[in-house]
Amino acid sequence: QVQLTESGGGSVKAGGSLRLSCAVPEYIYTGDCIGWFRQIPGKPRNALARLHAGRQRTYYGDSVEGRFTISRDNAKNTVDLQMNSMTPEDTGMYYCATKGAGGTWTTPTNYDFWGQGTQVTVSS
Repeated sequence: QVQLTESGGGSVKAGGSLRLSCAVPEYIYTGDCIGWFRQIPGKPRNALARLHAGRQRTYYGDSVEGRFTISRDNAKNTVDLQMNSMTPEDTGMYYCATKGAGGTWTTPTNYDFWGQGTQVTVSS
């Protein structure tokens, strides 16, 4: 079992920024993918960003490309999601998750372990 812990959620006004962190066990960095997802009630989890741990390669969903940045903080053993120019449509529960090689990064069922989530609310 891999324990992931999200932090950094909260409330922000439109146009503002938040930084989320996902505490990840150090050993999970080898060959694994860490993704950030957002979910609103009644909807499936939507893939936002992905970091391939070993190669540091990143991918983004269309809705956050250019506004959000996923990165790894080696000193803290976290994978962070910097969110800028936020809009009310960014409101939701944010999750980080890990998966091994194979499978599309945007499909939640391809991920093996999930954190408990952190709530983000963006007001207009």
